[in-house]
Parts: sequence; C-alpha cells; structure tokens
Amino acid sequence: MQVIEQLKVLSDAHFLAIYESLAEQGFGPLDLEVAKAINFRPQAIRKLPFPQRAKKARQIVIAKHNAEMCYEIFGAYLIKTKKELVTKFLDATGVVHEDGMVEDLDSSAPQGSKVAAAVADLDRQFPAEDVNLYLSMCAQQWPNVPEITGLWRSRIGVAASA
Repeated sequence: MQVIEQLKVLSDAHFLAIYESLAEQGFGPLDLEVAKAINFRPQAIRKLPFPQRAKKARQIVIAKHNAEMCYEIFGAYLIKTKKELVTKFLDATGVVHEDGMVEDLDSSAPQGSKVAAAVADLDRQFPAEDVNLYLSMCAQQWPNVPEITGLWRSRIGVAASA
C-alpha cells in the first residue's frame, strides 16, 4: 500500500492542492464520504471550507487503508495537472502507453535500469512532491521493479515494510 504510505508523508498543503484541483461544482472528490462521517447532508458539506474537508478526507482514506481510493485520487490529480510528468517517465523507461494511460500493467513494466535517470530528469522539471507521488503509484503498480520501490522509499525516508 505504497500510496497510503505516500499519503501519510504528504504535506497538508499538497493534499489540499490535490483535493481542490479535483473539485467539481464546489464538491471535493471525497465530500460524500466526508459528509457521512460528520453527519452532514451532502449538499451542506459545501458550507465547510476546503481545508477542513480535505483534512477529513485524508483521515478517512488513511483510517480505512483505502489504497484503491488513494490511488485513484493521486492518478486523477497527476493526469489532470501533471500529465507530462507521467508521460515522460513512461517514455524514458520504455513503457508502452497512450497519453499516459498504460493498458496492460503486467506486460508493460518500466525497465529498472532506466528508472534512476528518468527520475533525475523529472526532478529537474517538476516538484519533488509530485515526483514522489507518482513514484508511489509506480511502486504499487510494478512491485516487481525493485529500482522503483527502492528509489521511492529512499526519497521519502520510509523503510521497507515487513
């Protein structure tokens, strides 16, 4: 559950930026779950400021260890706001994709020998928090590419889980 580990070390400001970037018509991506958790009607949740909703949404995902939901939020954010980061990594590591979307994760793994150079290039162009976010997703997608997991863990300062 690398994405959950990443969520735990993500700054509050960055999670808020992710949450706000995915808002539609005044609703954040997890506002329905937030409303249920605090006994609000779904429409009334918009009365709470985004920072408060984002904080509660983050707590919900972490408490439930909902890696799938976390992965979807991270992926939607990256494709919406940092698609070039995704496509550059995939291109640099030899992963076949269409506009950042990989059809078959099992047969299209990144070449481990190209990971470090690809990430070094991304670091020159994108904020480290976004690169780390994407690496957490890659580590979860491709657990059989130890170069990704090792690099991601060293960047966020988290030891391998048991």
